[in-house]
Amino acid sequence: MKLSGSYQINIKKQKVWEALNDPEILKKSIPGCEEFKKNSETEFTATATNKIGPFNAKFTGDIELKDLNPPNSYKIVGSGNSPVGFANGEALVSLEDKDEGTMLTYTVEANVGGKIAQVGSRLIDMTAKKMADIFFGKFSELISKEKVVEKFDKKSDENKFSNEIKSKKRILIYLSITVLAALAIYLIV
Repeated sequence: MKLSGSYQINIKKQKVWEALNDPEILKKSIPGCEEFKKNSETEFTATATNKIGPFNAKFTGDIELKDLNPPNSYKIVGSGNSPVGFANGEALVSLEDKDEGTMLTYTVEANVGGKIAQVGSRLIDMTAKKMADIFFGKFSELISKEKVVEKFDKKSDENKFSNEIKSKKRILIYLSITVLAALAIYLIV
């Protein structure tokens, strides 16, 4: 599975970088996250409980930050496991000064296996993208108290984007392990 996206965050790049390395902000941003623990400057452990299709499970994942280029970019590598399956992958996250704020861009490659893979790759891919949108939406709101606008959306589409996320949130929670992988992925997640 491959995912990518860009978000304009109305805050300076250094503050966004600091938030991307803050366990409390990440914990609040990941749907279903119960714990997000910083083990070292570059290693984290996360636990999330979610329902994925017919499965309800607690997922635990290890995340490592690599190729750090503060405050411009890093790679997130990680894996998550539960009794119903696993996810592993990596994400490239980059920050760029743009329009008096920061453009956050991510690219994720992840693999899902076990019983959760039976849900279907198309549904997993679609849900993972939506989960990434929820993660970055919450993340952006937490650090800037501004609406997140996708790179190609116009200002008039902000409310439509926000309402779409809210209406699909229930479906997206079913596959939040994909976001966790996206953070380790994911981001990511």
